[in-house]
Amino acid sequence: MLKKILGVWAITSLFMLVGCNKNNSGEPTETTQATTAGQPAATPAAAKTYHLAFITNNSSDFWTIARAGCMKAQEDLKPNVDVDFQIPGDGTAAQQKRIVDDLLARGVDGISISPVDPSNQTDMLNSIASRALLFCHDSDAPKSNRVCYVGTDNVAAGRQAGGLIKEALPNGGKIMLFVGTLDAQNAKDRYNGIKEALAGSNIQILDVRTDDADHARAKSNAQDTLVKYPDLSGMMGLWSYNGPAIVSAVKEANKQGQVKIVCFDEEDDTLAGVKDGSIYATVVQQPYEFGHLAITDMYKYLTGDKSVVPASHQIYIPTLAIRKDNVVDFQTKLNVLRGRK
Repeated sequence: MLKKILGVWAITSLFMLVGCNKNNSGEPTETTQATTAGQPAATPAAAKTYHLAFITNNSSDFWTIARAGCMKAQEDLKPNVDVDFQIPGDGTAAQQKRIVDDLLARGVDGISISPVDPSNQTDMLNSIASRALLFCHDSDAPKSNRVCYVGTDNVAAGRQAGGLIKEALPNGGKIMLFVGTLDAQNAKDRYNGIKEALAGSNIQILDVRTDDADHARAKSNAQDTLVKYPDLSGMMGLWSYNGPAIVSAVKEANKQGQVKIVCFDEEDDTLAGVKDGSIYATVVQQPYEFGHLAITDMYKYLTGDKSVVPASHQIYIPTLAIRKDNVVDFQTKLNVLRGRK
């Protein structure tokens, strides 16, 4: 199946893919009634304002960047779009449902969501799709009636992460993986990509430890692993907060350098770990584009431009490996997106 791939991402154009954000000159125009002899023209009808929502799967700082993308899309499309950015504080499917129910009750026109547990959320997702436009971002739900997925090709990202751990452990060794839940499609895909990349190597995956997006539990999982497997060579964090949790546990165990770390995303502690060498590398996504494209393309689709959704119903945004040699430049550009000096 053909997939819509969005250009090659260069570090010098972080989060701003050339050509992926088209100027929206096709906004609905105001209509004017015909003028009759001796009567003034009627007041133009107001253009519809579309209520579009973006729902995350947890409260990680990762989503701060996605919010910036959503708000830029709202600014670009004003006054025709009103964005509602929602974060489920406890990172559960139940909290996502409460948010969705409220949005549907308020007559939302479109929802883009990162489902926590897509296999068990199909009924909820299909309920959305029956009443509003449904996109997924970050983690897909291909068995639902969602119209499009916007985000990372997580199998490819997993392969990239697997390649990095092979670089970090040229002689092989035992590794442990950490993630919030393997029920999420992005976690499944990253895990499968990592396994593909490590097939035939001397690197052994011992297990995957889950934490249900509980940051304290994420750290305790890493701590327990270091105690249980003193000969551990590497640790991989598949969700954004796993990197900082792993780094903290490794430093407290005085095993910096002994245990190689590869993780995902760009939390401050993760980038600090890359910079000081305690993390070998991190695979970063483009959450800014998740937000900007999801909102922009939902608006275009709702206003008649169905061409924004490819035949594959998947819009993939490339990832980038951040190592010690490019982390400073990356941090500088990232801080601009976060509104920091």
